[in-house]
Amino acid sequence: MVKKPSVLVVDDFIDGREMVAEYLAFRGFVVTEARDGDEAIELARKLKPEIVLMDLRMPGIDGWEATRRLKKDPQTRHIPVVALTAHALTPEITAARKAGCDAVVAKPCDIRVLADSLIKMLKVGARVVEAALAPARHTRSTRRTRS
Repeated sequence: MVKKPSVLVVDDFIDGREMVAEYLAFRGFVVTEARDGDEAIELARKLKPEIVLMDLRMPGIDGWEATRRLKKDPQTRHIPVVALTAHALTPEITAARKAGCDAVVAKPCDIRVLADSLIKMLKVGARVVEAALAPARHTRSTRRTRS
């Protein structure tokens, strides 16, 4: 059995976070949600997701700082971080890259294209993670893990 890919979706805007999480779970990802940078760092260290979708502008520890901390930590530095931002102008993209983001996606985005892009990013050699993708069950908890 092929392992389903895991993604950590980080956004303080609950509606946007849930929309992305629901669709990615539908596509077969195991999805965990975080509402801020602190929670994202904690969950990334604990769960070691295969990829992180990180909103940049959040209260408290923002996405830039959370990404910097993840990229400095030997336990999480290998995890690709995709920045999600409504302000995809050159300075914002440059700042995201300097913080350690591996890619930047402008919001709003076509959720299908986002999911396809994540699948492409998660290719391992010739084996495509998409082979593991199938409709998944949904679970709800305080930490909002979906698989």
